[in-house]
Amino acid sequence: MRLGRPVLGFVLSPSERTTLEQYARRPTTAQALALRARIVLRCATGTTHTAIAADLGVTIQTVGKWRRRFVAARIAGLLDEPRPGAPRKITDAQIERAIATTLEATPRDATHWSTRDLAKREGLSQSTVARIWKAFALQPHRTETFKLSKDPLFIDKVRDIVGLYLHPPDRALVLCVDEKSQIQALDRTAPLLPMRPGLPARRTHDYVRHGTTTLFAALDVKAGTVIGACHARHRAQEFRQFLNRIEAAVPAHRDVHLILDNYATHKTPAIHRWLLRHPRFHLHFTPTSASWLNLVERWFVELTRKQIKRGTHRSTKALRDAITSYIALGNDAPKPFVWSKTADEILDSVARFCTRISESRH
Repeated sequence: MRLGRPVLGFVLSPSERTTLEQYARRPTTAQALALRARIVLRCATGTTHTAIAADLGVTIQTVGKWRRRFVAARIAGLLDEPRPGAPRKITDAQIERAIATTLEATPRDATHWSTRDLAKREGLSQSTVARIWKAFALQPHRTETFKLSKDPLFIDKVRDIVGLYLHPPDRALVLCVDEKSQIQALDRTAPLLPMRPGLPARRTHDYVRHGTTTLFAALDVKAGTVIGACHARHRAQEFRQFLNRIEAAVPAHRDVHLILDNYATHKTPAIHRWLLRHPRFHLHFTPTSASWLNLVERWFVELTRKQIKRGTHRSTKALRDAITSYIALGNDAPKPFVWSKTADEILDSVARFCTRISESRH
């Protein structure tokens, strides 16, 4: 005679079997739900609870629980039931009012809301306001700047430069060229205190200036390597010297396309004469107020973050040596920046942004 609780029989429909197999196999499924699906699938084959529990590493009671849940509510029975808890005290109307106030009003004594000010205004707690802002990605304390180019040839220049990035000419080199001027050699007034467990590295707030240097850099768009040179100043004659350096570094049989900004030193008569003597060099100027089109600017960000911002240099020579070492190490294992947006995508983004600006004035 069989003892114990009777086993509830069931038959899976084709759609249920397909859904359960997807739950069991799909890597993005929560593992608890995947295990429940495997239990039900094994139960449908007539396998005993003891064998299923041993194979899946669960208890017999767990197998029985999910079998009963499935028989009672089918696939919906495998989902987690709502957990008990205190009812929400903040109404939808209060949340809507807090969001509207954040977006459409300002406090009388400040330019933007803080969690404390808004909580006092709306009769909420500070933590509630913080949760609302987090849920709707509101950050009143943050602001960003922008500047639109007024270059009459903006569209043509964008298409020209992006075309060089996405479809460079055959047997030619595309170099992004610019100068990072007035890099300061700074030294702290006291020795640095190194990082320790529980304590960050510490340094004095004040510093001593030891002069400046200007870095001329040319980023090879395809290879990711950089040609660099430091000079005391950034006049046309230093830029011409840098062009000579590029000329010496680039194979003579290749054309060179230089992407530059509209700085005056790039357009002097001396530079024009140099270009006439070197016809394989072709200049492409970025639109005014659109330095983001020049990929070397992205490389300058990495240089500043990794080497200059927290570096200490007791002389301009030490600063130049640090920059030269950074360039050499990067050229040993270059990682090119990959331009992904087409000119049409950029121009569409600018058009949408201009539309938002014009609408915000009304």
